[in-house]
Order: sequence, then structure tokens, then C-alpha cells
Amino acid sequence: MSFATLGVTALALLTVIASLVLGNRGIPLDEVVAALFTDVDSDDATVITSQRLPRTMLGVAVGLALGMAGALMQGHTRNPLADPGLFGVNAGASFAVALLVFALGVTEPTAIVAASLIGAGTVSGLVFLIGLGSMRGGALVMLAILGTTMAALLTSLTTALILLDKNTLNVLRFWEVGALSNRDFALLPYVLPIMAIGSALALANGFSLNVLGLGEEVAKSLGTDVRRARIVGIVAVTLLCGPATAICGPLVFIGLVAPHVARVVSGHDYRWLVPLSGLVGVAVLLAADTVGRVSARPGELQAGIVVAVLGAPLLLAITRRRRLVSL
Repeated sequence: MSFATLGVTALALLTVIASLVLGNRGIPLDEVVAALFTDVDSDDATVITSQRLPRTMLGVAVGLALGMAGALMQGHTRNPLADPGLFGVNAGASFAVALLVFALGVTEPTAIVAASLIGAGTVSGLVFLIGLGSMRGGALVMLAILGTTMAALLTSLTTALILLDKNTLNVLRFWEVGALSNRDFALLPYVLPIMAIGSALALANGFSLNVLGLGEEVAKSLGTDVRRARIVGIVAVTLLCGPATAICGPLVFIGLVAPHVARVVSGHDYRWLVPLSGLVGVAVLLAADTVGRVSARPGELQAGIVVAVLGAPLLLAITRRRRLVSL
């Protein structure tokens, strides 16, 4: 396990370095180091400290959050195709943003992030409260059905608002693509503490998931409070995905793919799977963002587009390989 952990950590660090070095203009690694750790004054140093470093930090935080949330979702639902959007997180965030712009005409980045965070938390919390009485059984089928139904309803309502108002269309078409670029990095100090709490809950919940994997009756006999474990997991998913979606927009496939990749090296021990899924999420998101920057110079492809293009074939491979999808 230690070698696997070191390998995944090294991969994540490599993508962090690539994110700082590569872009519309390549900057040598020694200049990157000088810009980060000395008081050098140059154009390259300004690019590193004011643009690439905040963007990379955002990618690390969001990738970690989505990867860990995906592992929790798949563990709690026992569904290999579950992702953080299953509780309606993305749909709730999108609808809240659309409603804010449509009803009030507000387009400030801070207000959009706040609205999407409230929408994500409200919808996932509502789905959980409605399905609270159905949280018996390992599959949590009713909870997944409620989340999917709510997501479909809110997606339809969001589409209606977009069609009725041009200003809403202009805001949503840029926000919904999912990206690390053109984001308000000044909001990071506000969303990072929320994600940090979610990460701590996710790591703690990994111990419970190992026991829940034996079956709820066995888990109860071993002294595990099944309902509390489920609640902690759902709260962790909300705290991780809500801020990530709010500041970057919906980023698909990361929460779905990262746990499957991490499972190849960690097995089914959620004490390791949850953090490794977060590191894989970091590597996937930063790699997609870097590829988008260097593949369409002098412009760039948004990370959400690159992740979708690369993630779709991987999803097909996952669904066709029984050994990989078994939980």
C-alpha cells in the first residue's frame, strides 16, 4: 500500500508542477521555483504568482474534493456508476444560479458562488431528509432515485429559465462548462474551510464504509451506528461538492472515474481509497486543465470539456469490465 500511495502522490505532484510550468507560454522550472520562494521581479514571476499558482491551488482543492466525494458516493450506494451529482448537487447549484440571474439580474461572481453553494446544499439536504426513512438496505436505492428525480426536475427548470432570458443564458453557458480559468480566486479563503471540514468527515467516514461493506446487520452487530455513518457520509459529500461546484461550475466524470482508478492500486479498503481517490482527482483535473491550455494556443479548452472528452471512453471501459466495477 505504501508504494501505491507514493506512486499516486507522485503523480499528483507531477501534475501540480506541470500546471505551473506549462501554459500558453512555457516557463522553466527553475524560474517557477524562484518565483515561488524568492522575491524575484519579472514578468514570468508575475504570471506564476498571480495566475498559475492560484489556478493550481484551486485545481488541487476541487480535484481532491470531487475525488473523495465520488469514493464516498460509490461506497454508500454500492453503485460503481455513482458520482457526486447523484444527490442533485450539480442540478441544485445550476438552478440556484439561473434563478438568481433570472429573478434579480445579479451576475457578480461572489453572488453566483453563494447562490450555487446554497442551491447545492439545499437540494442534497432535501433529498436526504425525504429519503431518511428509506436508508435501510445496502444499496440505498430510494435515495438514489430521489436524487436522480430531483436532478431531472431542476435541470428542466434551469433549461426553461435559460430559454426565457438571454442574460441567464449568457451567465450559465460560461459557468456550466466547468473550468479553473476566469474564476474569482479571492473566494478561495471562504470555500476552502468548508472543503477542509468535508475532507475530514470523508476520511473519518472511510472507516465506517469498511464495516458497512460487510452488510448493515453485520455492521450493527459490530457496534457501528449505521444511520450516523450514512449521515456523516452525505454531509461530507455536500460539503465537498457544494463549494467545488459553486466556484468552478459542474465538473463531470472526476468523481466517477477517480475512485475506479484509485481502486486498482488500493483495493477496497476505504481508509486508503478515499484519500487516494482525492489525489487521483487532483491529477485528473490538473492534467485536463494543462492539456486544455497547451492544446489550443493562444486560446484554451476549458477543463470541463477535456475531462468529458477523456472521461467518456474511460466510463465505457468501466462499464464493460466486471472485475473493475465490482464493489
